[in-house]
Amino acid sequence: VSLHKPEIKLESLKEDIKDFLKTSGWEKKLQNAVYSELNVFPSPCHPAAPPEHIKEPLAYMRKAQGSWEKRILKSLNSMCTELNIPLAQKRPVNEQKELLNKWNEMGTDEPDLSLFRPVYAPKDFLEVLMNLRNPNYENGEQPSFRNHLGLIQVPLKVKDIPELKEDFSELGLNIGQLGVDDSAQVPPEFFENEHVRVGQKVLAEQDSAAAQQYVRQGCPTALRADLWALILNISNQPEDILYYEQLKSNVIQHNLLVDSLIYKDVKLTASNDDYYFVFEDYLYQVLLCFSRDTSVLEHFAYSSATPPKSYIQGKLGMEEYAVFYPPNVNYNSFILSVAPLCFLYHEPSKLYQIFREMYVRFFFRLHSISSHPSGIVSLCLLFETLLQTHLPQLFYHLREIGAQPLRISFKWMVRAFSGYLATDQLLLLWDRILGYNSLEILAVLAAAVFAFRAVNLMEVTSLAAAEAVLADLSTLKVMPLLQIFLFATVT
Repeated sequence: VSLHKPEIKLESLKEDIKDFLKTSGWEKKLQNAVYSELNVFPSPCHPAAPPEHIKEPLAYMRKAQGSWEKRILKSLNSMCTELNIPLAQKRPVNEQKELLNKWNEMGTDEPDLSLFRPVYAPKDFLEVLMNLRNPNYENGEQPSFRNHLGLIQVPLKVKDIPELKEDFSELGLNIGQLGVDDSAQVPPEFFENEHVRVGQKVLAEQDSAAAQQYVRQGCPTALRADLWALILNISNQPEDILYYEQLKSNVIQHNLLVDSLIYKDVKLTASNDDYYFVFEDYLYQVLLCFSRDTSVLEHFAYSSATPPKSYIQGKLGMEEYAVFYPPNVNYNSFILSVAPLCFLYHEPSKLYQIFREMYVRFFFRLHSISSHPSGIVSLCLLFETLLQTHLPQLFYHLREIGAQPLRISFKWMVRAFSGYLATDQLLLLWDRILGYNSLEILAVLAAAVFAFRAVNLMEVTSLAAAEAVLADLSTLKVMPLLQIFLFATVT
């Protein structure tokens, strides 16, 4: 419309468009959209590289991920056969009305889920990762890697403490942090007031890149919801709300087998959690909608995983009758990656969008096999390498008594510490995940927890005793642990 105005001249069109974008606020929106894409998509490959290399460059990782997916689908299909329940079916009209009426109080429902079992447990996934091998190193020709005595036996490049110090330089001991009470350099209340003032300015500017840099020192509680939304480029426009309503109507109309798995997972995890049980209804709403959201399929362009396929009844193996089922559900306790967000967002459509963006940027990497630095395989290897290098006595002691440290820390990392840390501490940790656009901090924190409890762990004589020492992380302060481990460790 603006281009039809008489004052717009062809010879100055380029400058006029630039001015228009600036004054209308579209310049910032476009910058944020581009920045968001750069954060999500991988760097360009060599032009001659085959498309599967964008998903995962190592063939043995792709093969392992494929086998794992087959195993999950087999488990799902055998459950269908045993229970004689279809993967998906249309709900009868009376059932649709009933679900619509109780949409905001689904937690009161007590369906009989005793016959449904989780598709896999974290320890099953860990076993798969422990059996990964690079066929090129089968004979153990690489002496340096033979020295790795942990459970993960693949030669991936992970960072050492000097590299981590450089990457996480804003966590340095002489830099103000939210979540550290007694910084010697700056009185905490002075730092906090100034940090809040800068945060308000960042929000006023509506610049995603500035917000991402800002949260590396932590988010003030009152600004966190808006800053995270800005970093993730979520604005909750009318079309986003409409999209959420469409997903909701899909839930009302069709019943999926995974619905029962989601119900069971919420009942087993969040319903029994002191912090999260109050959000039970939100969790059902978000996860049931998520299981039907085909837009999430886009993340498979840069994920080593492939979406599961199913075939319309009687058309098994005929590609034209293949459907993605469900588009994206990871069947195990990713419930706990939604629950902390409920503290920040109370509007279901916005909560939903934030979770979806967190999942396609970060959390999917914790549930798929890949060589990505933020993938679960690299995180496990980084954790074991840090412990073996900096706490060798502890590492060897635990290994000798059959308490390999990764057996304890794996469940923390695969759930991004949700359900283990106190909520305020968890949100401070997730600030840094967003700030650094990386999950590596999960492995660093896991190693820091072992370092913090090292004296007690040196006295244990069994895996059960080691687990008991580390059973309760709810009193830990995340930031001092990370700072001490990274910046006070002698390297």
